[in-house]
Amino acid sequence: MKNLSIESIGQIAVNVKDVPRAVAFYRDVIGLPLLFETDGLAFFQCGETRLLLSLPEKKEFDHPSSVLYFKVKELNSTVSTMKEAGADFFDEPHMVGKMGDIEIWMAFFKDGEGNTHAVMSEI
Repeated sequence: MKNLSIESIGQIAVNVKDVPRAVAFYRDVIGLPLLFETDGLAFFQCGETRLLLSLPEKKEFDHPSSVLYFKVKELNSTVSTMKEAGADFFDEPHMVGKMGDIEIWMAFFKDGEGNTHAVMSEI
């Protein structure tokens, strides 16, 4: 297979039904920096990846988003802060696996649009 030199994911789109509500959640609960909003689109920065929130353009794009795993340094304190801000976690931080000496811990939550996402730490 030919090497396409793909370096990283530049942008991820998440379908939403209510852009202002979604902007409030991703900005105020998760704490992502809002880059700008225009014509029913909202763009956030998440590390080197841009996150786009938008209404589905066509019926074939109208489905729940993929699960986003937000990497954090302090999982327990992040979960506590997000809960205080209104995040709906449906489990507690737990170890999901090991890669050699590294433990992978996660906690899953729903955003205001009903999409499932997670915060994760590698310890």
